[in-house]
Amino acid sequence: MRKNQKGFSLIELLIVVAIILIIAAIAIPNLLRARIAANEASAVASLRTMNTASITYNSSYGAYPAALSNLGPVVSPATPTSTSADLLDSVLAPASGNVATKSGYTFTYAPSATSGYTVNAAPVVSNQTGVRYFFTDQSGVVRWNATTAAAVTDSPL
Repeated sequence: MRKNQKGFSLIELLIVVAIILIIAAIAIPNLLRARIAANEASAVASLRTMNTASITYNSSYGAYPAALSNLGPVVSPATPTSTSADLLDSVLAPASGNVATKSGYTFTYAPSATSGYTVNAAPVVSNQTGVRYFFTDQSGVVRWNATTAAAVTDSPL
């Protein structure tokens, strides 16, 4: 006489594993696309924040900043000056230089000879952290390009 066996057979366990793998194969690409979309939205928001900070800097000091670090935080308890205006956090305005990285994008600030500025945002790893490239200048318009670094001639958002 056989005893009643309790538990799952090997076939039943393999079917459950196969179903889990199918669900994962469907969900993972959607998750990656959602992350890319979130990184792009963050990049556009960061560019708008940089525009606002640069215009505020221009209103306060009569010129656009010569470096991205000029928009950065002051060292306590000092008051804001033209070399550290306390308009951006240290992520978007590093202590030195004109390059910042946030949410899968690299932001490059460049002062313009025509008393303005440009900011380019490029994905750190193309097609993984972002798909589109972004550009803005003192006009405040954010522009994009799908294949290469965006410029003033590209389509606005």
